[in-house]
Amino acid sequence: MTVEEPEVAWGSDAIAAALRATGVPYIALNPGSSYRGLHDSLVNLLGNTDPEMLLCLHEEHAVAIAHGYSKVTDMPMAAAVHSNVGLMHASMAVYNAYLDRAPLLLLGATGPVDAAERRPWIDWIHTSADQGALVRPFVKWDDQPASVQASVTSVLRANQITRTQPTAPVYVCFDVSVQEQRLTEPAPAVDVSRFAPVAPAAPPEEAVLEAVRLLTGAGRTVILAGRASRDQAEWDDRIALVERLGASVLTDLKVAAGFPTDHPLHAGHPGLIAPPAILDVIRSADVVLSLDWVDLGGLLAQAFGDEPTAKVIAATSDFHLHRGWTKDDQVLAPVDVRLPSRSGPTVTALLRALPDTGRPALTERVAPPAAPVTDGDELSLAALTVRLREATEDLPVTLVRMPISWDASQWPITEPLAHLGADGGAGVGSGPGLVVGAALALRGSGRLPVAVLGDGDYLMGVTALWTAARHDIPFLIVVANNRSYFNDEVHQAKVAEVRGRPLANAHIGLRIDEPAPDLAGLARGQGIEAYGPVGSDAELVKVLDQAVESVRAGRPVVVEVLVQRGYGKYAAQLVGGDDHDGRDD
Repeated sequence: MTVEEPEVAWGSDAIAAALRATGVPYIALNPGSSYRGLHDSLVNLLGNTDPEMLLCLHEEHAVAIAHGYSKVTDMPMAAAVHSNVGLMHASMAVYNAYLDRAPLLLLGATGPVDAAERRPWIDWIHTSADQGALVRPFVKWDDQPASVQASVTSVLRANQITRTQPTAPVYVCFDVSVQEQRLTEPAPAVDVSRFAPVAPAAPPEEAVLEAVRLLTGAGRTVILAGRASRDQAEWDDRIALVERLGASVLTDLKVAAGFPTDHPLHAGHPGLIAPPAILDVIRSADVVLSLDWVDLGGLLAQAFGDEPTAKVIAATSDFHLHRGWTKDDQVLAPVDVRLPSRSGPTVTALLRALPDTGRPALTERVAPPAAPVTDGDELSLAALTVRLREATEDLPVTLVRMPISWDASQWPITEPLAHLGADGGAGVGSGPGLVVGAALALRGSGRLPVAVLGDGDYLMGVTALWTAARHDIPFLIVVANNRSYFNDEVHQAKVAEVRGRPLANAHIGLRIDEPAPDLAGLARGQGIEAYGPVGSDAELVKVLDQAVESVRAGRPVVVEVLVQRGYGKYAAQLVGGDDHDGRDD
């Protein structure tokens, strides 16, 4: 029996139909009266499919889940937030997604713009004259349409803009009165194919030829593999380009996987900040080819000072998003050849233009070093990393989120989905939501979503896990619990050292202890399978084996592990000093 869809009879019905036409599969939301009309249409017009609603316990989680989904798929998901108050809650997650250049369709609503239609009190405090101003500095585009037709057009335009490179979130705010308006004429037809995103531009031929001239004449080329898609063909092309040039390659943990870190031409190990050995590699170059590197100017300044001795070729379209409020434009980079395009089309164009050197493809891989495993009441992060790698070594793993003190030498990145990078904004609390969103995108793929979260990040975003329990989204989160906001302990120690004040006071106001929160208990209380706290190596091996089997059976799992306080050798530079004690966080 065929069930006919209800008639499109209300303004929100037309908006919901336009949303379905965009092809977004899910909409993460925390409900609110300002979009009650749209909520009804999603349920009773669309049948809660295409998109399916994912209920979240906080607006920040809704946006973080959509962000995490995009990190796997390179495609937008939708999120909905309630009026000005919900948008304010969500704003940190919107900022993260913007800095991470994530496509994301954010829908909001406002009380009646017409003051005569506002209910006493509540509609007044949930109405803003310019609601988009709350996030305008860190979205790609926003709109507040005033009619049903304009609302449909805004959905189509938002979908087009967020999918066009360089990608970033967009925000559309719907008037509650427009949503609840009864239609007197048929809803406007939607042919989304006529409002497709703009295809990425290819780099200009003359710039490609100049880049090829520099690359073929270079004694040593260094390639900076920055932002890239999850596309396997583009991954293979990057490897082919590197091998044809015999170049050294550097990667960055702030962004998703761009090149295999166990490849013999990969130099050093990626981090959030380049260590001295990596800067030496850059200084040795005649030509530096940047493939959408985050803060190219800053890295060149670290390596060369005021004036690079190497010729610099830069491929990026990121300048289209550089504005004024947020300084994510970074240091102004000196560039000799500009290729104003995504890294993917740029690599394709370079491969076509470069002569084939006949070099054989390199198949040798660099094995990770052995790390000491010590038993006791707490484990090092290095030991935790080794045991986690051993527990998952026969499985395709996607590292969704890692702590800032992660030692990448212990975990090779070997394929496009092996590592998804950081959150963009370098705040705290996004980790759980990003994991849920990435795991949603990976559900049914056979891949194992894994994250190692700090205890502070986990605690701030922990209620995002309820959505995974509610919607059967499997993943493994390991909480590296040092019972501290330890990054700031290191900052306090640095200040104390400079000012000649007691280092013994560096922990005050930063320890998450006395009482210690029950991190595993917080997960169990939301319906998540959880283990811990785990403090010994023998127990960790056993628990991780159980946890991995549970995730493979389709369940989300949290493992709390007590780790030593300390700061990793790469992340230590974030405080502006040396390696300090050299221990892992």
